[in-house]
Amino acid sequence: MAANDGSGAAVARRTGLAGVEDRLAAFFDDRRHRYAVFAALILAGLLVPRVGSNYTLEILTNSFLYIVLCLGLNIIVGYAGLLDLGFAAFFAVGAYSTGILTSTFGWNFWLAIPPALLFTVIVRVIIGAPTLRLRSDYLAIVTLGAGEMIRIIARNMKDLTGGASGLIGIQRPSLFGLELNQISHYYYIFLALAVLAVFASDRLEHSRLGRAWKYVRDDEDAAEAMGIDRVAVKLSAYIIGALFAGLAGCFYAAKMTAISPETFQFMQSIMILVAVVLGGMGKIAGMVVGAMAMVLFPEVFREIGSMRMLVFGLILIVMMIFRPQGIWPDRRH
Repeated sequence: MAANDGSGAAVARRTGLAGVEDRLAAFFDDRRHRYAVFAALILAGLLVPRVGSNYTLEILTNSFLYIVLCLGLNIIVGYAGLLDLGFAAFFAVGAYSTGILTSTFGWNFWLAIPPALLFTVIVRVIIGAPTLRLRSDYLAIVTLGAGEMIRIIARNMKDLTGGASGLIGIQRPSLFGLELNQISHYYYIFLALAVLAVFASDRLEHSRLGRAWKYVRDDEDAAEAMGIDRVAVKLSAYIIGALFAGLAGCFYAAKMTAISPETFQFMQSIMILVAVVLGGMGKIAGMVVGAMAMVLFPEVFREIGSMRMLVFGLILIVMMIFRPQGIWPDRRH
């Protein structure tokens, strides 16, 4: 009788919402299916500027930016299990490095990207190395402080960063003689960055390094006993995640032509982290869904004004109570 009850419960589970989630997750477990859907979405994305307004392109461009940032933080939080509350700081480092090199020193934008990324890595190592042996609350506090420290430095170095007023006059890049000054140009650029970030995340997740990240996330001591250098593995997650943020910052600075410290404050880090948790930590498709939701929600509920954040907060509370694994489904076995 108990066996029959269990069998009936299993059937009911598979025929309900859980069954739909199982089938959806199983569908995306097949790489061919995953790539086919990915290709279809890219094709649809390429056609949007032909029919969409500038407003639509602006919203989608911001969504692609958030996808890159979420995928970068997902490497740190989702794959390696490290809590980072100062991730926006490395978004800022990439943006300010590019802005300073192009506006103050007259560098070509494309030539400014490698040193900007190198500087992002250096800052990440300087800040990240002392935190590698910390865990849980202590790690969160240190990363929060580091993020705020970089923002305050940018605010006080007036001669170099423009101080609280920000850095202005960042030159727009050119590509094959075409100056990139239209929202459609940056739509395609950030779409390409999002595609690149998704592809890189997929390859990293299924690589030897990706498996090491997950071992360290699940049990650091057991991973170290198996011969994994947890310090090196954690540092690699920090560096690669920061590279995603730094690259996004480079193109963000070019798009805006002006940046200020207030863009990279603590709340920006929290919003990126919320998108990662909302989509489902460790799941690439979840990062896409979470980033899109984070950008689209304020626009959809713009008519209710300041109340939209109250509604958003209530939705997050309900999500964390009834679906802590995030929007994107896990496959049940």
